[in-house]
Amino acid sequence: MIAATVSEIHPAGLAEALAARQEKLSTDRFGERLLAADASLWPDTDAAGQRLGWLRLPTASAAELPAFGELAEEVRSEGVKDIVLFGMGGSSLGPEVLSRLLATEADGRRLTVVDTTHPATVAACLEAFPPATSLYVASSKSGTTVETSSLLDTFWHSAREDGSRFVAITDRGSALADRAEAQGFRRLVLSPTDVGGRYSVLSPFGLLPATLAGIDCTDILDAARGFLGRAEEAVKLGALLAEAVLAGRDKLTFLADPATEPLLPWLEQLLAESLGKRGTGLVPIFGEPDGVHYGDDRVFVRLTGDSEVSSLETDRELLSAGHPVVRLLWPGPTAVGAEMMRWELATAAAGAILDVDPFSQPDVDLAKQLARAAMTDPAVETDPTIVDAGDEDAFMPAIAFWLETAAPGDYIVLQAFLPPSTEVMATLEGLRANLAATGLPTTLGFGPRFLHSTGQLHKGGRGGVFCLQLFDGEGADVEIPGAGYSFRQLIDAQALGDARALAQRGRSVLRVRLGD
Repeated sequence: MIAATVSEIHPAGLAEALAARQEKLSTDRFGERLLAADASLWPDTDAAGQRLGWLRLPTASAAELPAFGELAEEVRSEGVKDIVLFGMGGSSLGPEVLSRLLATEADGRRLTVVDTTHPATVAACLEAFPPATSLYVASSKSGTTVETSSLLDTFWHSAREDGSRFVAITDRGSALADRAEAQGFRRLVLSPTDVGGRYSVLSPFGLLPATLAGIDCTDILDAARGFLGRAEEAVKLGALLAEAVLAGRDKLTFLADPATEPLLPWLEQLLAESLGKRGTGLVPIFGEPDGVHYGDDRVFVRLTGDSEVSSLETDRELLSAGHPVVRLLWPGPTAVGAEMMRWELATAAAGAILDVDPFSQPDVDLAKQLARAAMTDPAVETDPTIVDAGDEDAFMPAIAFWLETAAPGDYIVLQAFLPPSTEVMATLEGLRANLAATGLPTTLGFGPRFLHSTGQLHKGGRGGVFCLQLFDGEGADVEIPGAGYSFRQLIDAQALGDARALAQRGRSVLRVRLGD
């Protein structure tokens, strides 16, 4: 059994509110009812009751690991080097975390997650991952996710419709399940229908890709199962997060060392999409530049695998400044299952306290609908402002106008509909450092990936969101077989659709065309 993670909670100015909340939770037997999957804890009882299967995954998923291991050995013996996963949101972030934390290349296998529709990246992946040495995994709960379907169509054509190169992970009865059976995929793996996407990491959506990449997932499930006995600790964390939001400290700032940093994108989706609705929510923040100003809207979580005291002085300074601080120490990557279970429980508890359904995403479909409309209606007079980055006379005035109404408590979102390369990331981090001079918190996400993660928060959370959308709008393209449109057309429509959705929600949006 992997040792459970250790936490310290220092609530600072939230101590009185947290103590009162814990007393109420204890009186209501909240932890006991949570572990018993009592759907009445959340406002939409019927909907929540259909999404609580994640609580049994640490035990139930263990029975599936032998079959996953057999498939992994089968493809390894055939010389497969690359496991290429097409998925978005919960279908991609979970396995990506497990791979980054636990995968080794001792036997040559590696997992690559493709969760972009940018044509430059798609073209590079077509070249890098030929059918002869690759296994393609299409992962979608609904089976109709446009990004996953488009990538699947493209690689299906590239593989000359050889079903032996493909595996599908989906829900029973989905369009992807029907396709996998009709086209003779190597394997169709069905996931429990009562587990939502962002809570699915301990289901086949997370465990099968990880196993195919050579990871033994037994310890992950053992650690998660062991943490269920400490659910009250997670409930206390959830209570602190909820009380922070209620006190105006809605910027959840993660401080992580390199050993724990891979977990942050998964945490970002879990928290942002679960809690960012009905005008409330937490804004997960990580990767900020040095020297950033911390306002009184912050709560901090130190996530570290380092038992040394090197970070203690910084945390004491934050506490002295009146900021709540949580310190989480875990003994190593194999404890990730416990950490994931901690945060799933804590998020569910925070949702109950904030009176939101943590298992829904009501504002995600709006951007999808408007993206479809943008395919046939690419420009209307009411669209958010577009400025060309090379137009020196227009660019800076547009930036000033975009930020004109910004105030303390607001935050900036960099939305990059660009290829997620190392070079692009470095440039975006420089831009983020410049924007930090405004004194506002900043976040960064690649589109369309963030649409399945923080996109719900941007549109459904509280106001004060300033979105800077960056897109190139030209360059090489890749056709999507049988679709009638290309990846360039798709990503441009997704960017425009999200900009329209944000504008409809009253967010301040500036679109910047970068060209080449």
